[in-house]
Amino acid sequence: MRFRPCIDIHNGAVKQIVGGSLKDKNDQAVENYKAEQGADYFAHLYRRDGLKGGHIILLNPPSSEYYEKTREQAMKALAAYPGGLQIGGGITDENAEVYLEAGASHVIVTSYVFRDGEIRWENMDKLCRAVGREHVVIDLSCRRKDGGYYIVTNRWQTFTQVRLTRKILEEIAGYCDEFLVHGVDVEGKASGIEEELVKLLGSYAKIPTTYAGGIGSLDDLKHFRKISGGKLDYTIGSALDLFGGNIPYQAVKHPITEN
Repeated sequence: MRFRPCIDIHNGAVKQIVGGSLKDKNDQAVENYKAEQGADYFAHLYRRDGLKGGHIILLNPPSSEYYEKTREQAMKALAAYPGGLQIGGGITDENAEVYLEAGASHVIVTSYVFRDGEIRWENMDKLCRAVGREHVVIDLSCRRKDGGYYIVTNRWQTFTQVRLTRKILEEIAGYCDEFLVHGVDVEGKASGIEEELVKLLGSYAKIPTTYAGGIGSLDDLKHFRKISGGKLDYTIGSALDLFGGNIPYQAVKHPITEN
């Protein structure tokens, strides 16, 4: 169990947002925090502290007027910490190699492999052929519906028909090196973790899996360890003091071990 840092970029700036509030129309989102520093500042910080495997997420679609500014920030972060960060947002088999060449260790993919509500196994294959399974992270971010968790795409706005289960985790694991999973309903709210989701992910955990969403205090983090069995990595965004929250970055930047 280790801390995975994040750099979320929206409208050309590093931000923390309420995940469920993100809308492509007019590039809207409820903001918890907007950084004065650029994305490369945070990348340098994570590099200095030896934190690997964090993720950069582009929160604007390519159709947005802000997309190029957002992408520019992302590329600066990759250049500041080559090999240390993953990147997601609009990744396909056609552009994935560009980001690896720019310094990303992995590309994070959702919408390209979940199209029209279904898993597109042919696109999983294309992605693996393009950059190698060892460079792929599949984003299984999900929201609760009908008593389960369903994978959501298009910056968490669109439900798929794919319910997250151990069977689905098993099948998709053959196409990637890691999973990244946001509990979107609690993302950015620092209101506590999605316990059932964490238990599901912890019960599988055959490949590295990072959970994000709802960790709002060090007590929440202890509870997360207990519920997950210490088998999952975690990310903290809005609740971290780097982004205006109360959890000290200094307290989480190194792997947590039991006393």
